[in-house]
Amino acid sequence: MIKFFRKIRQNMIKENRVSKYLLYAIGEIVLVVIGILIALQINNWNENRKSNIQEQLYLKRLLVENNEDLVTFKNNIKNLEKGIETDEALSKALNNPNASDSLVISAANDFFGYGSIYPIFTSSTSTFDDLSSTGNLKVIQNTILRDQLVKHYAFHKQVSERIRIGTDWALPVDAPFTYQNSIMRFEPNSNSLFGKQDTRELAQHLLSKKIEYINNAAVHYWLNKDAIDQLLTLIDDTESIVQLLEKEITN
Repeated sequence: MIKFFRKIRQNMIKENRVSKYLLYAIGEIVLVVIGILIALQINNWNENRKSNIQEQLYLKRLLVENNEDLVTFKNNIKNLEKGIETDEALSKALNNPNASDSLVISAANDFFGYGSIYPIFTSSTSTFDDLSSTGNLKVIQNTILRDQLVKHYAFHKQVSERIRIGTDWALPVDAPFTYQNSIMRFEPNSNSLFGKQDTRELAQHLLSKKIEYINNAAVHYWLNKDAIDQLLTLIDDTESIVQLLEKEITN
C-alpha cells in the first residue's frame, strides 16, 4: 500500500501536476491523521474496558467484604450482649441477700467466662487498603461512592481506636484485681489447680468483696455497652455502603 501511494506521488511529480500533488499530499496527511485518531480511539476504548473490568472486580470484592463485616459485627454484638447479661446477673446475685451460695458462685463463673472478656474489633479492609496503597481508588468512577468508602473505612479506624483506648484504660485496674482475688479459682478450666474448694468459703469471699466485684463488672459493662453502640452505628453505615455497591454493580 505504501509503495502504491509512493508511485502515485512520483508520477504526479514527473507529470508536473503540482496542484493535484498538493491536494493528494493533503489528503494523505488527513488519512494518516484519521488513522492515528482511530488507533488512539481503539487504545482508549481498550483502556476504558480494562478499567471498567478492574472497577467491577474491586466493587464486588468490597461488597463481599462488607457483607462479611455485617455478619462479624452482629456476632460481636451477640457476644457483648452475653457479657452484659453476666455482668448484670453477678450484680443481682451479690445484691440479693437470699441468693444461695451456688447461685452466687455460678454468677461469678459466668461473669469471668463472658462478662470480663474485652471487646475485640475486627473488620475486612484488605480491598480498600489495596485501593488506597496502589492509587487505584480513582478506578471507582462514582465520586459519591468513592467519598463514602473513604469515610466508611475512616469510621472503621475510629471504632477500633475507641475500643483500644477503652481496653488500655481498663487493663491497669483489671489485672491487679484478677490477681489479688485469685479469680482463676472460679474459672472452670483452671479451678482444679486450686484443689477441692469449699462452696461456702468461695461464696463468702465474693460477698465480702461485693463492691469490688460489682465495680469490676461495671467496668466491663460500660466497655461492652460502648462497643455495642459503636458497632450498631457501624452496621448502619455498612448497610448503606452495601446498598451503594449493589446499585453501582447493577448499573
